[in-house]
Amino acid sequence: MLIITIKQGKEKGLLAGDPWIYASAIEKVDGKPQERNRPGATAIVQSSARQFLARAAYNAKSQIAARVWTLREDEPIDHAMMKRRVQAAVARRGEALRAADPQALFLLVDGEKDGLPGLLVHSYGGKDGFLVCQFNAGGVDLWKVPVVQALLAATGCRNVYERCDLLLRKGEGLPNTPGALAGDEPPSRLMVRDAGRLVPMDIRTGFTYPR
Repeated sequence: MLIITIKQGKEKGLLAGDPWIYASAIEKVDGKPQERNRPGATAIVQSSARQFLARAAYNAKSQIAARVWTLREDEPIDHAMMKRRVQAAVARRGEALRAADPQALFLLVDGEKDGLPGLLVHSYGGKDGFLVCQFNAGGVDLWKVPVVQALLAATGCRNVYERCDLLLRKGEGLPNTPGALAGDEPPSRLMVRDAGRLVPMDIRTGFTYPR
């Protein structure tokens, strides 16, 4: 596993709850070259005094060099953690989702707020509709399969689609990989309620058609 050593004095933001570690705050990264070059590889973050600070997803290709998974030394980064966090995010918003307009795009998973840095998931049409996911960071991209499995189990929705923000993924050193991850792909044109109005939209890209 990679070990990231933070420069002296640069750990203050991390200890205050900042989930991002910039390259300028890093003294060195120890580990195998193939791990250092793999976007999203799990790393232990330690202080200049070699004290444990966090576990994070490291990405040498990103301006945000590391995104924190946990501040707990005893919490492994594994399938079970991804499942727990997806389930918690869905449960947290479950009541609001059930009350929401099924034709609206409902934000179901909100990245760092849910302990899943870089992951955005929108729901459209409830259980019979679609989940649209954006994996905007190397860490969650590596855990794509368990994340999708957890979403299917937690929501009962059968259709999961990956939407790609080309610029964000390029900045993370990630390929552009839009497409269905489970079930069917959304149609290119759906009516989506936006700011109280129904507008024709391609939820695969966010493109709104002229009316």
